[in-house]
Amino acid sequence: MPEPSHPEIRESVRRLCADFPGSYWQALDRDRIYPTEFVRTLTQSGFLSVLVPEEFGGAGLGLSAATAILEEIHRSGCNGGACHAQMYTMGTILKHGSAEQKQRYLPGIASGELRLQAFGVTEPTSGTDTTRIKTFARREPALAKAGGDDYVVSGQKIWISRAEHSDLMVLLVRTTPRDQVAKSSDGMSVLLVDMREAVGNGLTIRPVRTMLNHATTELFFDDLRVPAANLIGEEGKGFKYILDGMNAERILIASECIGDGRFFIDRASAYASGREVFGRPIGENQGIQFPIARAYVQLSAAAAMVDQAAAMFEAGEPCGTEANMAKMLASEASWYAADMCIQTHGGFGFAEEYDIERKFRETRLYQVAPISTNLILSHVATHVLKLPKSF
Repeated sequence: MPEPSHPEIRESVRRLCADFPGSYWQALDRDRIYPTEFVRTLTQSGFLSVLVPEEFGGAGLGLSAATAILEEIHRSGCNGGACHAQMYTMGTILKHGSAEQKQRYLPGIASGELRLQAFGVTEPTSGTDTTRIKTFARREPALAKAGGDDYVVSGQKIWISRAEHSDLMVLLVRTTPRDQVAKSSDGMSVLLVDMREAVGNGLTIRPVRTMLNHATTELFFDDLRVPAANLIGEEGKGFKYILDGMNAERILIASECIGDGRFFIDRASAYASGREVFGRPIGENQGIQFPIARAYVQLSAAAAMVDQAAAMFEAGEPCGTEANMAKMLASEASWYAADMCIQTHGGFGFAEEYDIERKFRETRLYQVAPISTNLILSHVATHVLKLPKSF
């Protein structure tokens, strides 16, 4: 297996994560508490601003450095899902924002003064068909004496993570009704919402309790006014901007899956070597060995796909197909490893003190759901069969 990239970064992340052992995460998980201290430490160490260009206060490194960070976080037993969006969501501003928007927001995001963690796309009635979102923003004269225009936003979003722990949110809305555009993907725009001003002034956040501690929420917009100056890019072209960011998101989440898979393989291997039954370690039995070996094989192949997708992204090459493949392969490999680890530990795998059951639940979140798998396969089929895109 090739040597992992960015060894110095990986070692630094491992040292940081050593201060946040399983007991830290178990205590938070019981009461669904956000890992504020962990996120603060990551921010202060500069790991969350690794993709922000140096001119705005970040490290200015490539996506492969970010994948190394998230992989090691998850391999160490920690959970980057509490803050990973801080890495890639800013890409919408960086790639499509105005010079004024970049200068206004990116330095604060890099320093941690501003938290851009929320990404508002999914809606209750649209699911994964993003072209059918109904949250609408109509343009009206601003109420403030300074003049200018506002967008007045009405609608609803669901499964929006970290909204309660974010200062800013990238929000996808319709600015032209779907039946008035040539293509269903036209007529959508991206707004940058200041959550500090929005909550209580047209935005309501309702937490959604789920099977794991992931700070998931539902959002309600009731005539929320957002300054027109917060429009990112051109009106009506927001769908393309969101797709641009999704490649980075998929590759980074795939790297977290690789880290989870390595965590499970490490734990299963250690347990199999130390647990004795009938006078010998259970790891001497092929019934234990082979599932661990298979998990290693599958994870190694998935990791190679993640590396390829990250390299293509860094080179500026089209990588939508590879990003989708990486997420699908990595999520399925990590899920197999998680199940294998539970099986290896037997009843102890369900005991909180071993920290396997928590990671098992967290890994399940990243396992690609059947409908998402179909979307990924549809994307890949379009590439392989050279079919016309539907948008």
